[in-house]
Amino acid sequence: MSNTTIVLFTALSIGSALSSSAVALLSDRLPRLINYAILPLLSLAGMAGVIAGLGALQTGIDLQFTLPFGLPWLPWHIHIDALAGLFLTLIGLLTTAASLYARGYLQEYLSGSDSLIPLGVFSGLFVTGMLLVVIADDAFLFMIAWELMSLSSYFLVTWQHENSANRRAGFIYLLMAHVGALAILLGYGVLAGFGGGFEFALMRDAELSPLWASVAFGLAFFGFGMKAGLVPIHVWLPEAHPVAPSHISALMSGVMLKVAVYGFIRVVFDLLGNPQCSWGVVVLLVGGISALYGVLAALMQHDLKRLLAYHSVENIGIIFIGLGLSLLFAGTHHPLLAALGLVAALFHTLNHAVFKGLLFLGAGAILHSSHQRDMESMGGLLRRMPWTGFFFLIGCISIAALPPFNGFVSEWLTFQTALQAWMLDNGILRSLVPITAAMLALTGALAAACFVKVYGVVFLGQARSRPARRAREVSLSMRISQGGLAALCLLLGIFPTSIVNLLNQIPTELLGQGLTHYAEHSWLWLTPVEAEAASYAAPLLLVGMLLLWAGMAWWLRRGEMRQVRRSDPWDCGFATPNARMQYTASAFAQPIRHVYGLLFDIKEDVKTLPDGSRRHHLQVDDRFWNLLYLPITRIVLSSARRVSQLQTGQIRHYLGWMLATLVVLLWLIM
Repeated sequence: MSNTTIVLFTALSIGSALSSSAVALLSDRLPRLINYAILPLLSLAGMAGVIAGLGALQTGIDLQFTLPFGLPWLPWHIHIDALAGLFLTLIGLLTTAASLYARGYLQEYLSGSDSLIPLGVFSGLFVTGMLLVVIADDAFLFMIAWELMSLSSYFLVTWQHENSANRRAGFIYLLMAHVGALAILLGYGVLAGFGGGFEFALMRDAELSPLWASVAFGLAFFGFGMKAGLVPIHVWLPEAHPVAPSHISALMSGVMLKVAVYGFIRVVFDLLGNPQCSWGVVVLLVGGISALYGVLAALMQHDLKRLLAYHSVENIGIIFIGLGLSLLFAGTHHPLLAALGLVAALFHTLNHAVFKGLLFLGAGAILHSSHQRDMESMGGLLRRMPWTGFFFLIGCISIAALPPFNGFVSEWLTFQTALQAWMLDNGILRSLVPITAAMLALTGALAAACFVKVYGVVFLGQARSRPARRAREVSLSMRISQGGLAALCLLLGIFPTSIVNLLNQIPTELLGQGLTHYAEHSWLWLTPVEAEAASYAAPLLLVGMLLLWAGMAWWLRRGEMRQVRRSDPWDCGFATPNARMQYTASAFAQPIRHVYGLLFDIKEDVKTLPDGSRRHHLQVDDRFWNLLYLPITRIVLSSARRVSQLQTGQIRHYLGWMLATLVVLLWLIM
């Protein structure tokens, strides 16, 4: 694919997203524009983004040019390379799936009281902002696109603003987004101060002392980490994702968090360069803590979308474990292992976008059909929603990192990177990396347990409520979008060498070293370091599993098996089992809650009702609210009350303050 074609498809993607926003202004008068213009334009934007991104990945281009926009002395600079290509592909994939899904999801809102104008306008602007972030080549355009992405997603979170929970979640999200943006802006300020300009090309050539480089790294890590959802600056994420429309939740969790990962990689690996070992230690520890805390918090939840939001914290932590390992090995002069860590992080970035998008779309289908988010009110949905249940199962297997699906490959690559810790000279670092790898292993086991709980409680057993019994399968467009992402989960898992071949362009570009032995024994075998150390043949594993399943099916269908009589299980003399006798989501997580309960603020009680029945109530809150955010809130409110005392309403007091200010300024000037 030529450079011109890549640029044209990138422009088409941005132009189509902006056009969908413009057309959405007419959607209240012409609601059918949603299905016949707005969503098709968003789909076109997504498909064009995929084509442009894959073209940039395959060719490994490094294209820079200037647009006549912006300020007279600072036009917009555009840069399309392999790193930008990967994230263009991610944005395009999820935008295509979400816009197709929205055709069915938004049908019930066409005749409702909620205006479709904000949803259509800000969806297009949201996608536009993300596209511009990944191709920006100067701090000015980057921050404009970043703010466009943040502000438009705020209006999407608060679309149904009559709900107080939506307004609260939107306020928290907007506040933390701007705090993070301020940190990013200050980080760019450090780089611009030493580079002599806001262009990324000048920042790359800046000569920073180790101290100032660490300051810029710290600001970037805080700012991008807040948007990505790293612990302890993650609290906006489980508030905002559950209340947004489900296809927007898929975009926010599947793509927007990855745009923050892109920003971190661009600043730390590209603009700063020469990573320091201490940076890798910090990123590795925070990533490990985020992964473990995120999955533990998810296990405690019984709100399905909130549970998925906490799993985004977990998977962002896994991505940053890979990035931390890459920085650690780059800082200790092991470029091949640094490249392996970066490829593992990028592969998991791609995988998480796909399977988390699938899971949020599945949760949206459940919400659309049953109008329930509380898992305690679900059950038996597999009989009523078989296609959604099948696709959701694929998402559960993928996020639990089980072969042959995609989540396994990227986590396996992360483990393979961590297993090379013996090559480090520092004994403390050689001990730190295995500890983080153990945290990752525990995270994987808990994630598998969590999604056994989710799938069993939501889809199996008997329906626990009337809405669950009345649930029906969703529309064809919603099923196709889920099916496409489910197929990608399998394809990414069984053809990992092809994906690594594409991703290998990025460490070659950023670190000057790519993987050299990843397909040493043909495309069937993935060998991250060398074939003698470890290898993985996903296609052969899939064939073996299919043969095993076929053999078991044949054995079960033999003549003697057909004679087995089917009947109800022995009920031990008790009454016929009903929905109230089933395991609930809260009961399933009770052992984990007892072991790790100190990490959370848990309120649990059992009330006896007048009719003699009992009701169990469980509330699990994030302890970081009490430890970190509530003290800050009290300090801010207390300071505001003290400052408000200056506003007495007396003119003489105001004149006195003005005179005092004037005297102080004159004294400073003199």
